[in-house]
Amino acid sequence: MGEWSEYFEDFPEENPGNWINGRFGPVGAEKARAIEAQRQVVAQESAALQRTMFEMADAARKAAEKRDSGSK
Repeated sequence: MGEWSEYFEDFPEENPGNWINGRFGPVGAEKARAIEAQRQVVAQESAALQRTMFEMADAARKAAEKRDSGSK
């Protein structure tokens, strides 16, 4: 027997990745995987932006503390 990918090419209904909500639908399953991949990208980008915003806020707070302590 060859690779699994070759088997699934011949028998796509046997590929669990082609089933969505208990129904055979390779096109729908592919769309669902693409949507999930895009959601993961958005989540990663959002987390990176949030880290940057926290770093900027922390730097601004430290600069304000330094400025306020130097004026006394």
